[in-house]
Order: sequence, then structure tokens, then C-alpha cells
Amino acid sequence: MASPHPESPAGRLAPPLRLQSKPLRQPQPEPSLGEILRRNGVSRRGFLKFCAATATLMALPPSMVPAIAAALETARRPSVIWLSFQECTGCTESLTRSVSPTVENLILDTISLDYHHTLQAAAGEAAEHAREEAMNANQGQYILVVDGSLPGPDANPGYSTIAGISNYEMLMDTVKGAAAVVAVGTCAAFGGLPKADPNPSGAVAVQDLVKDKPVINVSGCPPLPMVITGVLAQFLTFGKLPELDEYRRPLAFFGQAIHDRCYRRPFYDKGLFAESFDDKGAKAGWCLYRLGCKGPMAYNACATMKWNSGASWPIESGAPCLGCSEPNFWDAGGFYDALSVPPGRPGEALLTAGALGAALGAAAGALGRRKVKTAGLAHQAVTADQLEQQL
Repeated sequence: MASPHPESPAGRLAPPLRLQSKPLRQPQPEPSLGEILRRNGVSRRGFLKFCAATATLMALPPSMVPAIAAALETARRPSVIWLSFQECTGCTESLTRSVSPTVENLILDTISLDYHHTLQAAAGEAAEHAREEAMNANQGQYILVVDGSLPGPDANPGYSTIAGISNYEMLMDTVKGAAAVVAVGTCAAFGGLPKADPNPSGAVAVQDLVKDKPVINVSGCPPLPMVITGVLAQFLTFGKLPELDEYRRPLAFFGQAIHDRCYRRPFYDKGLFAESFDDKGAKAGWCLYRLGCKGPMAYNACATMKWNSGASWPIESGAPCLGCSEPNFWDAGGFYDALSVPPGRPGEALLTAGALGAALGAAAGALGRRKVKTAGLAHQAVTADQLEQQL
């Protein structure tokens, strides 16, 4: 016989046992950039120094430093989708190599890098699913970063594919929901080595294909890491891209020729040039103009920002500038031949500056900067013998 239900003292059945429900755990809001930096041991003082440096790099007045600090302090991690096409991975290597943790590196670490061939753990279908999820979850808000050129729409799509998807198809699909596009490296910005003559894969630059989204070019082979950080800081702070030059590069970093910032410039103005890589002039730090330095026609911040946490840069290490941040630099003549000069550039005035001193040098430099902006992408070679006759 079954046992009777337990009864209450009053002789009635006890009410059924009710479990107390616990309130559902609310999802924690994603930490702000300021909170993440504090967790990583970045002091308030260090953070403000970075904001001040960022304002300077973006050519903003000191009064904008508090606004930058306030915006970055509360900014949430932006979603970033990084596509790599016809490239050598040098741009990624540049961004991931640092001597010690800095604020700018931490900012790069704290973006939500939702898709990156080299850095992601996922592979195959899982990787492509991650890209699609990031696109859907952040529609109209994510930043699309591209490194490497890609075969154009009229080229054979089989030259470069990912997961069976042509580069062109993947770019055009991913760019639809992007807030902005950052072309990292000269290959993405201008076509780079894959586009060099005779361009067998029909390579084109990102800006040749993307017409309905803002595109910013961070050229260089590879580009300077701090330029990427500056662009990101500008976007996080003001929700817009920095002022650009005629090649869609940020003016704060590409507004002056390397020649104008080079520490060897005084030797140029005095007409003191190294004739070979091991002569007395080279050992004394004289100008590398006759050894093919493209500094007068190359625009970048290498001379001031340098590499490896400011340790050095190519010219300081004894190598002439190759002009790698400029369009078509692979087809601009031999790297170590005497300067390849765009047609119409005042070569005579530029060269005689070395003999006539600093005054004429400054005037010729200003004239050359105006000319180089309208010289286009074609170049003509100047031999060492021709340079010798001019000097």
C-alpha cells in the first residue's frame, strides 16, 4: 500500500514545494579601452602622454588632448576584419613586432580582431564562419583592413583564392558592411610588387575597386606600425578618418618628403655625397643621393618615427631610401641607381643646390615638393655620369 502524502498539522495536504528562481545573470558590458589599458598597467600619466603624442601626430592643437583622452577612455573595442590577399605577410610582421609593450601596441591588442589569416586560431569553414559572424554582428560599424593587392575583376580569379573564394569576391562582399577601409602596405594601397610590370596576375589596388566607402592608404613596404595606430586612434576619437593627401594617405604622416626630415640633409645642402657604400663619405654619414636615395621624392615619417621603438631607420643604417611608400616604386628604376626623377622635376636646381649652399637648397627643395605632386607616377632614370656633370 502506497504511503499517504504528508499532511499539514491541520490535516490537509502540504502545498507543493516551490523553488525560488534566481535572477538571470545579466551580461557584463564590454570593458572600455581605458579600463583595458588600466588592467594592463598603463598609468594615467602614460595614457595622457600617448594622447598628447597622438594629437601632435594628427596635427591637432594641444587643446584637443582632453577630447582625445575622453573619447579613448570610453571607447569600446572596434571590430576589425583583416583580409590578406597578394602579400608577403610583412605588413603583419611589422605590426606584431615590438620591443616592449606600449600604449599603441595595447590599443592594437585591444581591438576585436575578428578575422585575420595569420593570427586567428580557426581554419577552414570555421574561419569563414567567423568572418561572416563579425560582418553580421557589426553591420556598418566594423573596420576593414586589407593588405596585399588582388587580381582585378577581369583577371583570372584562380590567381588568388581563399577557401575557394576569389580575392575580388571576398573583398566586395566584406566591404559592403564596413564603416571604412584601411589599405595597409604599398601592395594594398598602390598594387606594389604584384602589380609591377608586366603584372601577370592583373593585380590592382584596393582603391581601384572600392568606390562607395572611405579608403585610407597606409603605404610602405612595410608600413610604420604607429601610422596604423594613429589612424585607429583618430577613428575611435572622432568617428572619422584623418585628413588625406592626393594618394589618400594621412597627411600627418605623409605630408613631408623624407628628404626634408633627413638628418643627412645638411650634407646634401653642402654638396657632400657618398660615392660608394664604403668610402669615407659613407663612413662620415654624408648624403646618399648619388647612391640612389629616393628621399627627395618619397613621403613618409620614417625619418622621425624610425623603426624598432625608434632605434634606427634604413638611411641611418647606411642604406638609401627605396621610395617604398610611393606608387609604382618597383618600376621607378634601379634601387641603387642615381635618383630616378619624375619628368618635369627641376633636376638642375635640385642638384646645384649642393654646390650653392643651404639657401638655394631650401628653395630647390620647396620647388621640388611642388613639382613632385604633379609629376604623376612615371619616372625617368638619371645616370651617375649625368649627376656628375650637373654637380
